[in-house]
Amino acid sequence: MNRFKLAKSYKSILLYLLCLFISLPALSQVIIPQSLPNAPTGTSPQSGNATGTPRGNAGNTGNTGNTQGNQPGANQQQQQQQGNQQNADNQGNEKGKAPGDPKLQGQDQSEQSKINDTTSAKLTPEDQEKEALRQKIYGYALFADKNLDPIPDLQIATPTNYIVGPGDELKIFIYNYAESTFEVDVTKDGFISLPRVGNVYVAGRTIEEVRKILIDKFSKFTPGLIGTGGETARTKLMVTLGDVRTVKVFVTGEVINPGTYQVSSLSSAFNALYQAGGPNEIGSFRDVRVVRQGKVVSHIDIYDYLVNGKIDGDIRVQDNDNVVVGYYLKRAEIAGMVKRPGIYELKPEEKLGDMLRYSGGFNDKAYRARLKVQRITSKERKILDVAEANYESFEIVTGDSVNVETVLDRFENIVTVEGAVMRPGDYALDNSPSLKQLIENAQGLREDAFVGRVSVLRTRQDLVLESISINYTDILNNVTPDLILTRLDRVIIPSKFDMAESAYVSVNGEVNNTKIGENEGKFPYTVNMTLEDLLVQAGGLKESAYTSEIEVIRRKRNSIAGAANAQISEVFKFDVDRDLSLNSKGSNFTLMPFDQVTVRKSPNYVEQQSVFVEGEVLIAGPYTIVNKNDKISDVIKRAGGLTELAYPEGATLLRRTLVRELDEPTDFDQAEQTEKSIKSGTIIGDVPNVKEESIGIKLKNILKSPGSFEDLIVQEGDIIRIPKRLETVQVNGAVLYPTTVKYGKGMAFSDYISQSGGFTVQSLRKSSYIKYPNGNVDRTRRFLFFNVYPKVEPGSEIFVPVRAAPVLNTQQAIATATGLLSSVMGLIVTVLAFRSIR
Repeated sequence: MNRFKLAKSYKSILLYLLCLFISLPALSQVIIPQSLPNAPTGTSPQSGNATGTPRGNAGNTGNTGNTQGNQPGANQQQQQQQGNQQNADNQGNEKGKAPGDPKLQGQDQSEQSKINDTTSAKLTPEDQEKEALRQKIYGYALFADKNLDPIPDLQIATPTNYIVGPGDELKIFIYNYAESTFEVDVTKDGFISLPRVGNVYVAGRTIEEVRKILIDKFSKFTPGLIGTGGETARTKLMVTLGDVRTVKVFVTGEVINPGTYQVSSLSSAFNALYQAGGPNEIGSFRDVRVVRQGKVVSHIDIYDYLVNGKIDGDIRVQDNDNVVVGYYLKRAEIAGMVKRPGIYELKPEEKLGDMLRYSGGFNDKAYRARLKVQRITSKERKILDVAEANYESFEIVTGDSVNVETVLDRFENIVTVEGAVMRPGDYALDNSPSLKQLIENAQGLREDAFVGRVSVLRTRQDLVLESISINYTDILNNVTPDLILTRLDRVIIPSKFDMAESAYVSVNGEVNNTKIGENEGKFPYTVNMTLEDLLVQAGGLKESAYTSEIEVIRRKRNSIAGAANAQISEVFKFDVDRDLSLNSKGSNFTLMPFDQVTVRKSPNYVEQQSVFVEGEVLIAGPYTIVNKNDKISDVIKRAGGLTELAYPEGATLLRRTLVRELDEPTDFDQAEQTEKSIKSGTIIGDVPNVKEESIGIKLKNILKSPGSFEDLIVQEGDIIRIPKRLETVQVNGAVLYPTTVKYGKGMAFSDYISQSGGFTVQSLRKSSYIKYPNGNVDRTRRFLFFNVYPKVEPGSEIFVPVRAAPVLNTQQAIATATGLLSSVMGLIVTVLAFRSIR
């Protein structure tokens, strides 16, 4: 029984859950979103009963709620607003509805009051075009700026001109001689109720007027409120505001979000307009009207606030005021070199000069002399040129487009002087109208100036350069008149040094020139320069210099022209002391321009040269060549001789030399580095242009007979390698199993072949050869019908070549071709006979 009841209860729970799931989509349509991308603070005229919350005035929402609670029917009106909002949400056709739900009144509604809160990804192309146009309109950014908060602060002193209305809370203070405090609310009928005073009508009166009325009322039973006998009142009465009421303001016309807005009674018409997002792309910024009880009570010019920071027509709104934004009447766009390009609205009486002032004026590089105005006529477009003098009087028509161009990249009064003057550069034509005056302003000529021919490059009207040559000496001596300069003239005064070849002297050879890569051995020539002076500038002599014969080669300037044996140079030889000081015994030979000094290397000067010994010697390493004719035996002797494990039969001499290609240019720097590497024995692997030779030597015979024919003279960079005792023999080539065989004393060539499997069918036995450890090679010889194989030594390498394919002689080739041709003809005859039978 219990299980049956439990199952029945489960069925009812499941039914409820099913109903909940079915109703979820409907509930999601009823729930009001927290943030509507297109929602303004107020409602559109289609939902006029809904109210908005003042931007940035979340704290005032509670006061609004209290005020509504004091008024009859406030809850009913709120429920009606919620119903209208839900219907609007279900229809989904109205954009920017601000719900009147009190739960949302405590939130910041500033995000919902402007259309720029809409994400650009959800905008249609038409809306994006409108948004782009709005961004260009001057003044739109003011209403789109979220950091701007023009909503008045409620924590301010009570304005004396504030007009009291139903819903306001008044605080009345009586102090000094008598003291009393009253906090009263203004009823919807406009009365306040005070003890002993009764009802006092205060609606529509200012705070100051209310204070005077209350003084009159309280003076009947409160002493000292009215002064007597010329004295001031001893008792004071002060009226301040507590909670202020909210008023309903209509914002209509060409605004971003037209609708009804509830704002604080301290708010102005500009505050309500800001709540509505400001004028739209066709709305007027210059004439915003405030309509009260069917009459226009104020006109607001938003440009006055943007330019001057004040709005004369911005009045406090009252209940049921209507802020109306109409269409613009005249609007034009300015672009180019102005501080603030954009679209500006102008009043009918404003001109082009006013538009320039609104845009901030010209940029620094703007062309101010003339503006281009594009105008749309009733048929087509036309362009107007406006001179600078007519800016203040030129009439702008709606739709005009003003373009401010940049100034030309040229000077109107520039002349240039170059060359041998003290201060070359650009000068003003106004202060340097003539050539003589220009040179004086450049602080005169330099000492090296060549004044016999001064060139003036003049730019004519057709931009063709014209050269004018002048003897400046004649101008100074008043022989010829001074040249009058024009704009863009370029005066070139040559230098005497520019007209002469730069003289130098050069030195090469054994000198310490540390800057050889920069000066290439050339040094500037100076008058009375001696041979020792040049050597000092070249860093002095190297240790290897041959000072006994230093040559000076001089150009022959007066040789016989056309002679076959004409002398083209002179050679002078000098013995220069290494001490290049003036006290030394020197030549003091005076050089001339373009002399070439050659310091040769001393014939007896040789740098240290080394050879290298590797392997089985007592002390391996580099050894310096003592005598030019040092031999292998001398180097081995200095290395301490061979060790017990040395195998002299396998000793080799490795020699590397640098090869220079005659048909290719030589990289001398690379060649020098390669030579250094060869001398130091540091080259590893294949290096271009380096020839490596492995010379087979018979070290055993050399050590037995030092100085014999086989004892070679060593060279710099040679490497003598003495291997350790070898005990194997390698067999390679056309054998059945190429391998390494242990050396056995008494074993012959054929024995090693046998241990490698023997010869193959393709082995060319008569051409077999052996390579010994020292690099020597020995071949197989033929005696009658027998092959005489070479002797095998430890470390040798046996190689058996492969027999090449046989080559047919002429008779064999003819016989083979005849046989093939006979076979083909027989096949053809057979095929033809078979076809005839069929």
